[in-house]
Amino acid sequence: MLTTPTASRRTTAGARTLPVVPLALVLAVALVAALTAAVAWGSTSIPPAEVWSVVGRRLSGQAPRPGTDDLIVWQLRVPRALLAALVGAGLGLVGTAVQALVRNPLADPYLLGISNGASLGAVAALVLGIGAGGTLGLGLSGAAFAGALATFALVWAVARRGGGFAPLRLVLAGVAIGQFLSGFTSYLVLRAGDEQQTHSVLFWLMGSLGGANWQLLAVPAVTVPAALLWLQARARGLNALLMGDETAAGLGIDVGRLRRELFTVTSVLTGVLVAVSGAIAFVALMVPHVCRLLVGGDHRRLLPVSALCGALLLVVVDIVCRTAMDTQELPVGVVTSLLGAPALLYLLDRRLGSGR
Repeated sequence: MLTTPTASRRTTAGARTLPVVPLALVLAVALVAALTAAVAWGSTSIPPAEVWSVVGRRLSGQAPRPGTDDLIVWQLRVPRALLAALVGAGLGLVGTAVQALVRNPLADPYLLGISNGASLGAVAALVLGIGAGGTLGLGLSGAAFAGALATFALVWAVARRGGGFAPLRLVLAGVAIGQFLSGFTSYLVLRAGDEQQTHSVLFWLMGSLGGANWQLLAVPAVTVPAALLWLQARARGLNALLMGDETAAGLGIDVGRLRRELFTVTSVLTGVLVAVSGAIAFVALMVPHVCRLLVGGDHRRLLPVSALCGALLLVVVDIVCRTAMDTQELPVGVVTSLLGAPALLYLLDRRLGSGR
């Protein structure tokens, strides 16, 4: 059953939602604590006080202290922790936006094929060596973005055949095209020049934040906040979409234009996220579900909370990936799948059991 603002008010009568401002403050504090832990914990543990001392000296422009702590904290762990937060926030936003776009609470970028297209573009850049190490990572980011945008255009063209727009047609087109692109991505992986390259590509496809650095942060640091601001400004339109095209049009929403813009923004954001972190499963699908239980279905409340929850979740997951095993690092997508699948089944069982 679709979640609409009206339905949200009805269900809220039987299940309380939390006030958004106190919840956002709690999530923000938890995120800062998780970021501190992410920088402090690892193969070499660093006291949190020393972490903040290093960060404070760097931000104030003071000369770094001699020793390895400054290198570990500022050059290695801080960029990675911030990248995890940005990617998690972006995935939370993408999942929320896509679910409103197709009026389906089970939708995510994978369902529409956008992630598959971004992955194909990025893997082509990695395997064929086309500018993957370019300035600010724009070679890889550009390839992933091009793949996401090309997939967007193809899925949109198929969904619009015969005129009009049907969310079900969009989903079916996305699934079919996404599976085709996934097969082609697998073919490129098999064409990788050596075992090490194949291993690197497969590890990246399962999600990895190991390549984080200050240069790589530049693109998502601009894209994710910009997407949040854009989506927040159109929260009323997203609420209206959930009530159907006719109702939305009656409320003064240009439905066709909003859908085109929404699909473009989610494609751009997905391309950027896949480029910097690989394909991370379940976050974009699970986070909006959890947040709807907390604050309801109004996108004015849902979008910022989804961004904070996504950021917190992925920072914690990355800590687990780095510290769970002594000999190697776990792919991020493995941990999110292990956490996400049972959590989603529980949420679905709870929703079905309550008749929602």
